Amino acid sequence: MTVEMRLPESGPPDPPDERDDADGGRGGKPRRKGRRPRKRRSAKFAITVGIIVGLLASVVVTPLTVAWRVWYQARQNETPRSDAIIVLGAAQYNGKPSPTLEWRLRHALNLYKKGFAPAIVTVGGKQKGDNFTEADSGRRWLIQRGGVPESKVVAVPVGNDTLESMKAVGTRFKALKWNSGIIVTDPWHGLRSKKMAEDNGIKAAASPTRSGPSVQTRDTQFKYIVRETGGYLSYVLLGKSVKAPSETIKTTPRNTETG
Repeated sequence: MTVEMRLPESGPPDPPDERDDADGGRGGKPRRKGRRPRKRRSAKFAITVGIIVGLLASVVVTPLTVAWRVWYQARQNETPRSDAIIVLGAAQYNGKPSPTLEWRLRHALNLYKKGFAPAIVTVGGKQKGDNFTEADSGRRWLIQRGGVPESKVVAVPVGNDTLESMKAVGTRFKALKWNSGIIVTDPWHGLRSKKMAEDNGIKAAASPTRSGPSVQTRDTQFKYIVRETGGYLSYVLLGKSVKAPSETIKTTPRNTETG
């Protein structure tokens, strides 16, 4: 007896099911589809972005930092023992100090009487048409009204801005063999005037007045802080000094000498 067995026909394998591939095969683990590798940004691009961000940060941060320093310095009262007290100039009217200048002179006189320095230096030239300089007007006031001996008051009648005056003061200090000085000016002017004095060889401190136009209102104070921030940056970056504010320059008709 013969038994016949039928074998299955051999042929090409069935194509794989796409669902099986997606599933990783029946009963297999899922397979992740391949991701295209991200292109790395070039170093030049990164450097460019870094430079731009740094510049923008400097433009914003630098003025804010200087403004804070102006504000902080304005609140200091530095009175170390020094060679002289330096009174920065302000307007005078035919030899009579303006209110701004008189407040500075009174403050300097008070420091002198307390013994913080043995001498006072008055500073400032004159505007066109004036018969008196700011320095000479201040010196006369200290001698006649303040009772300071003539030998203790030195006038430096040079300059219509702080930088020009400080250069002249530095020269006079060297001639007198002085090294240190207490600067008397408006509060917001302290930082810039100290920097200019130090650049001209003076070990400077600042003792500002607490009265006058620059400290009357918050709006006025804000304007002075903004102005002095720009003035400080102008000096540090460009070596230039800004003009005096309107309160400290001549605004009345020309003086006539009264004898």
